[in-house]
Amino acid sequence: MTVTLADVAARARVSPATVSRVLNGNYPVAASTRERVLRAVDDLDYVLNGPASSLAAATSDLIGILVNDIADPFFGIMAGAAQTEIGGPGDGSGRAGGEKLAIVCNTGGTPERELTYLTLLQRQRAAAVVLTGGAVEDPAHQAAVSAKLAKLADAGTRVVLCGRPPLADNTSVVAALAFDNRGGGRRLTEHLLSLGHRDIGYVAGPVERTTTRHRLEGHRDAMKAVWIVGDEDRLTVHGSYDRRSGYDATVELLRREPGITAVVAANDTVALGATAAIRDRGLRIPEDISVAGFDDLPFSVDVVPALTTVRLPLFEAGARAGRLATGKEAPPPGGIATIAAELMVRGSTAPPRG
Repeated sequence: MTVTLADVAARARVSPATVSRVLNGNYPVAASTRERVLRAVDDLDYVLNGPASSLAAATSDLIGILVNDIADPFFGIMAGAAQTEIGGPGDGSGRAGGEKLAIVCNTGGTPERELTYLTLLQRQRAAAVVLTGGAVEDPAHQAAVSAKLAKLADAGTRVVLCGRPPLADNTSVVAALAFDNRGGGRRLTEHLLSLGHRDIGYVAGPVERTTTRHRLEGHRDAMKAVWIVGDEDRLTVHGSYDRRSGYDATVELLRREPGITAVVAANDTVALGATAAIRDRGLRIPEDISVAGFDDLPFSVDVVPALTTVRLPLFEAGARAGRLATGKEAPPPGGIATIAAELMVRGSTAPPRG
């Protein structure tokens, strides 16, 4: 049954005119009233009527790309590549042809903003939605996202996951392009073990993210043969995916175990913080401590020494997501594709001294 503006008004205990004013934003409304209306809109999953409201399928030229942080190159590269494919080649005239309008939605990594943007894109009858990066491992949030994506798909919106594992019920998704984070994490640590390292600290990302868990699982799979009881937790510190977190976590690792000979970071940005912390203690890289990252972001080859890392084809994955979102490329078999991760050995890792 279609939810009407009158239903929202009844739920929020206001007049239909007040609901209209809140949604159109063209008339001052008390903050408490506005909050009640917006809560009712979300509770009832109301889709704002518009020029295309009589159509069963999404017909707008809008495609939403959800990212955690557009300033993070990991997301910026994927979003930029997707936007290029979505926008189309153009003819240089400035006139719009068959192109779509890509809107980048910056969630700040918060589950609430992710759901809010999905709701807004649903109201705009978006032609497609691309969700990038790892998912939040909270059952309630995962259920809410799955329900929202199902409603989008039912309305004709093409849903693509890029760098995110498939949903438990992936039927509402055109394609899920998942990075092999677990395999990449395992191969990176196996490289350090092959050099002779045994005391290896790990700077992990936020504990609630799928990307964090998969990379850490790969690392721990490789370390099982050499760890003793207690090493798993003692030599792991969680934090954010930023430089400051890498710095602070490495300081903590060195406090817990001054004898570590290598630090593996959750991503390349975190690895930058780790290298700064190591150098601030008067230690050399890689002579005293080896450092490794993940993602192979553009700056990783330019740091000194160049960073050993795991390359994810971020641009290629983003471009493919853009083609899938616009129907330019056929989905992979079963709608799921695992994208390989490649070990990039550079100067920041070497055998331990002594």
